[in-house]
Amino acid sequence: MTSTTDKIRGTANEAIGRLRRRLGKATGSLTMHGRGAIQQAKGKGQKALGGAKRIVGHAISRATSGGHWSR
Repeated sequence: MTSTTDKIRGTANEAIGRLRRRLGKATGSLTMHGRGAIQQAKGKGQKALGGAKRIVGHAISRATSGGHWSR
């Protein structure tokens, strides 16, 4: 996956997880609340991975282009 795809999927997972967590809290379902928390954490991890891929990609681009950042 590309860094953008990771960030998009991460944002979606984070939002869905937040919604599931709130739904679990509202209904008193510890299972739903817990699964929501896990999905939210997964989304945060995906977003971080997407950011790291972007940074590495820029570093590689910089190293192969003679030290100039390409945006």
